[in-house]
Amino acid sequence: MMNRKMMRQAQQLQKQMMKVQEELESATVEASVGGGVVKAVVSGKMKVESITIDPDVVSAEDVDMLQDLVTAAVNEGLDKAQQMATDKMGALTGGMNLPGLF
Repeated sequence: MMNRKMMRQAQQLQKQMMKVQEELESATVEASVGGGVVKAVVSGKMKVESITIDPDVVSAEDVDMLQDLVTAAVNEGLDKAQQMATDKMGALTGGMNLPGLF
């Protein structure tokens, strides 16, 4: 059975986690591949916000390369966004592994 102090601590942690989740909604990371020819911006909520493609890399003869670059940029952006979320939550929980947070 939880005592009052533990209940307050749990409520405080819950409020802090909600705040971090709100921060993640507005936070973004950028991933750039191919020397900057393709960039992806991803939010802390794992949503792709934008893709930027340098017009010089657009070629009807090499669509496969462009598709690979876009895929790589999106995946790198998602990885960076996941790491940002993990870092923010880890700072909040002191590195404790709390299943189900992300």
